[in-house]
Amino acid sequence: MIERRKTRQVKIGGILIGGNATIPVQSMTTTKTHDVTATLKEVERLEEAGCQIIRITVPDQKAADALYEIKKRMTVPLVADIHFNYRMALEAVDAGADKIRINPGNIGSLDRVKEVLTKVKSAGLPIRIGVNAGSLEKDLIEKYGYPTAQAMVESAEKHINLCKEFDFEDIIVSLKASNAQLMIEAYRLFSYKFDYPLHLGVTEAGPKASGSIKSSVGIGTLLAEGIGDTIRVSLTDDPVEEVHVGFEILKSLGLASKGVTIVACPTCGRLEVDLFKIAGEMEARLKNIKTPMSIALMGCAVNGPGEATHTDLGIAFGKGSGHLYYKGENLGKVTESNAMDKLEELIDRFEKEQASGG
Repeated sequence: MIERRKTRQVKIGGILIGGNATIPVQSMTTTKTHDVTATLKEVERLEEAGCQIIRITVPDQKAADALYEIKKRMTVPLVADIHFNYRMALEAVDAGADKIRINPGNIGSLDRVKEVLTKVKSAGLPIRIGVNAGSLEKDLIEKYGYPTAQAMVESAEKHINLCKEFDFEDIIVSLKASNAQLMIEAYRLFSYKFDYPLHLGVTEAGPKASGSIKSSVGIGTLLAEGIGDTIRVSLTDDPVEEVHVGFEILKSLGLASKGVTIVACPTCGRLEVDLFKIAGEMEARLKNIKTPMSIALMGCAVNGPGEATHTDLGIAFGKGSGHLYYKGENLGKVTESNAMDKLEELIDRFEKEQASGG
C-alpha cells in the first residue's frame, strides 16, 4: 500500500484535490474554444472516457464568450487555461470556471495580480501555478545556466509568494518538463519544501507509444513515492487516449479502480491462438467500461487456468478453443471464433451484478 504524502486540500467544482482524496485524471481539449460545437463534442468524449477534470484554453475574447455555453453543458469541472491576458482570467470566473490555470507573475502589474486573485478568491476558486522547464523566467536561466529542478522550484515559489502577498493560498502546483528525470527531481524537491497539492505530468511527452512510456515512468515513479494529487498525461494524440493511459497508471499502482484491468500473457511458442488479435480487440471493446473488473486473456494451459481463476473473468486458451472462467468458476469450453462474444456476455452480467450489489 502506497503511503501518500499529506498535502493541503483544495476543491475544484465538486472534486477534492489533495489530503486523502482520490487522484483524479485530467485532460485538455484540442479544439478552438470559440468553436462551441466542436469543443463540446470533445468534452463529451472525454467525459465518456472517464475524464474527471477538463482544461480548456481561453486565449482571447471569442474563447471567453464561448466558455459560458460550454460550461453550462459540462458535467465535470472546467479549468480555464490563462497565460498572459489577465482579463481572460476575470472573464473565465464570470463564465463559471471551477479553477484558473495562471502564473500570477506573468500577467503584469501588481494591480492586475491583485484584481485577478481577489476575484478568484471571492468566487471560491483555486488556481494552478504551472511551471514548465521550457518556459522558465530569463533571470532563472541566467542564474542556473539551464533548466534545473532548483530553478523550477524557485519559479513556483516566486509565484506562490506573490499569491501570499494578497492572502491567496488556494493553490495547486505543477512542475512539468519533457525530460522525465528532471520532472521527477523537481516534484521531489518541491514536495520536501511545501505542502501544496501537486498536479503531475510529463509535458510534451510525445506520440502515444513513447509518450505513454515516458509519462508512466515520470508520473508512476512519483505516485509510487506518495507524491501527487492529480495527473494529466500529455500525448500528441487524441486526448481521450490521455485519459485511458492516466487510469492505467493509477490502476497499476492500486490508486484507482475504474474500468477493466486486462491480464494477458506475453505469448511464447506454446501459443495456439491469435492472442495478439484477441487482446487488441478486447482492449478496444472495453475502453469505456467504468465498472471495475479484471479479465485474464491467457494463451496456454501453463499459467492460463491459474490467472483466469484469480481474475473476475477470463479465458485460458488451448488449441483453437479455451476454457471460460467467471469469478473463479470454470464455465466450460468456448471456440476461438466465439470467445470474445461469450466474454462480452459475461462482462454484461458482471456489470449488472455489480450495479445491483451482487
